Amino acid sequence: MRVILSKPRGFCAGVTRAIDIVELALKKYGPPVYVRHEIVHNKRVVEDLKAKGAVFVEELDEVPDGAHTVFSAHGVSKKVADVAGTRDLPVIDATCPLVAKVHKEGQRYSAKDYDIILIGHEGHPEVIGTMGRIPGKVYLVSTAEDVGKLKVRDPDKLAYVTQTTLSVDDTRDVIEALKVRFPTVVGPDVKDICYATQNRQSAVRELAGQVDLLLVVGAQNSSNSKRLSEIGKELNVPSYLIDDASALDEKWLVDIETVGITAGASAPEKLVQDLIKRLGELVDIEVEEVDGINENVQFKLPKELREAAA
Repeated sequence: MRVILSKPRGFCAGVTRAIDIVELALKKYGPPVYVRHEIVHNKRVVEDLKAKGAVFVEELDEVPDGAHTVFSAHGVSKKVADVAGTRDLPVIDATCPLVAKVHKEGQRYSAKDYDIILIGHEGHPEVIGTMGRIPGKVYLVSTAEDVGKLKVRDPDKLAYVTQTTLSVDDTRDVIEALKVRFPTVVGPDVKDICYATQNRQSAVRELAGQVDLLLVVGAQNSSNSKRLSEIGKELNVPSYLIDDASALDEKWLVDIETVGITAGASAPEKLVQDLIKRLGELVDIEVEEVDGINENVQFKLPKELREAAA
C-alpha cells in the first residue's frame, strides 16, 4: 500500500508559539501555570502539558489569586481580559497573532461606526473571543443562506471579518452573498486569510486526486481538522478524522491501494508517525511525501518569555 503524506500538515506557527508559551512559563515561573481553555484543540498536547504542570480551566474563577495564567491561542473576549485585570492575575496572552489581527480589523471598522459581520462557526472559542473584542454590533454568519436573513441597522455601514480557521474557499460564497446583498460592504484583503488554513486545505485538494482513502489526524473539536476531512468527502474520497492511530478501523483499508494522510494545525507530527507505524503493522507500506509549500513563518514570543527562550 502506498502512503502519501500531505505537505504542509500539522502544527502552524500560532500553535507552536502557544505551546512554547506554556512550556516557557512553566520553566520561568514553575508549576502550576493555569491555562484558560485548551491551549490548542488537541488532547495529546493538553495531556503532555498537564504532565509538565499546566492546569487547564474553563473560567478564571477556577484560577487562584496571583497564579500565572495563559490565554489560549483562540483568543478571549475583552470581558475575560478585564476580569483578569481586576484580579491582578499575571496573564500571558498566547492568542495567535493572526487572530489578534482580526480583532484589530474589527475594532478599526467599528471605530468608524461600521457594524461588523463575522463569518465563522457559532460557539467556536475564537468566534466567542472575537465577538467579545469588537465594540458595537457584531452579526455572526456561517453560510450564504445566513446572509439573506440578516437584519442590519445601516446597509451602507457594514464591514466583514472572518474566523482564521476558514480558508478563502470556505468564505467565498458567503462573501459573494454579502456583496450582492450589501454592495458597499467592506472587508480585509484575501492575504489576511490564515496562511496555514489555506495551505493545508490546498494541499488536501491536491492529495485527494491521488488517493483511495484520506486519513486526517486531529481532534474532533478542531475546526480546521474537521474541514480537511470534509474536503476529502466533497471530492468523493472516503475520509476520516481520527484523534490518533488507535482510532484507525482496519475495515477502511479493504481494497485500498493508496492512503493519504494529513494533520490539522493543532496535531503533533508524532501522531502522524504513530499512524504510519500502525498502518505498517497491518500491511506492507511504502511512504512518500508530496511536494508542497515549505512554511517558515515564526511569531515572536511575548517579551516576558523571550529571556527564558534564549
